[in-house]
Amino acid sequence: MVRFVSCWLTALLLALPAPAQEFLPLWPAGIPCANQLEMEVIGNPKIGQMLRKVHEPGIEVYLPPAGSANGTGVLICPGGGYSILAWDWEGTEVARWFSSFGVAAFVLRYRLPQWEADSCRHRVALDDAQRAIRLIRSRAADWGVDSGRLGIMGFSAGGHLASTAGTRFNPGIALSSDPLEQLSCRPDFMILMYPVISMDSTFAHMGSRRNLIGNHPSDAMIRSYSSELQVTAQTPPTLLVHASDDEGVPPENSIRFYQALLRHRVPASLLLYPSGGHGFSFALDKQGTVRDWPSDCRRWMQEMGYLPR
Repeated sequence: MVRFVSCWLTALLLALPAPAQEFLPLWPAGIPCANQLEMEVIGNPKIGQMLRKVHEPGIEVYLPPAGSANGTGVLICPGGGYSILAWDWEGTEVARWFSSFGVAAFVLRYRLPQWEADSCRHRVALDDAQRAIRLIRSRAADWGVDSGRLGIMGFSAGGHLASTAGTRFNPGIALSSDPLEQLSCRPDFMILMYPVISMDSTFAHMGSRRNLIGNHPSDAMIRSYSSELQVTAQTPPTLLVHASDDEGVPPENSIRFYQALLRHRVPASLLLYPSGGHGFSFALDKQGTVRDWPSDCRRWMQEMGYLPR
């Protein structure tokens, strides 16, 4: 069930571009750690729809126009402090951008830890992200995606989710009775936009930390969900994008992750712009070089072999 909030939301929705081609639930046979929430859709005149209290996780599918697919796919994780999803601002708009140059895009509607029971809050978002990667791989041929060129992109807390998926994956469970669980949930590359990375209280985004692992997490939990401490040589190649004046999520999050990638000889790039603040998405209202990140991102994808030159 979905409850719509605000009297002008209908007008906002009518102004949006064409919808996704398809929405696929992640757990049609039964959601692990299922909740009884009623999802809310909140309208915002600047950034479009925001979701909270997600009940049924799934992916919205945005495929390139016929004949233009280049074989790359990206799973997009909108941000929102593990409390909401900035669904249009950091989700559907980004998916349409990717599909415009041949990339199949999938926006992840993941469950939000703030609204979950204490026993489930730390696991539901990662469960959903891993399941989504497996689902896309299972349908890769249908969607024109090379199953070895499937990346993940995340914004803010969605960047934490993406980095967790990129550091805590498995190759599949060969003996599972579920065919999807037999597939790898490792993304082939990561694009992390002003990401929350660490649970270290000296530079973590404390709202995301609190929503994910609670007010009094153990040292083991803090370490487990600090992505900079989970990097190995198997971590996927990564592009990090951040603004130096980000007061919401300090750029040290990206810097620490980048340093960890270098230590493990993982191909990595860090775009650290002088200004832009937090949550700039396509930076349409910003001045300066932060507006260049989409073109810089495309060049990185080309150089890494995920896009044709």
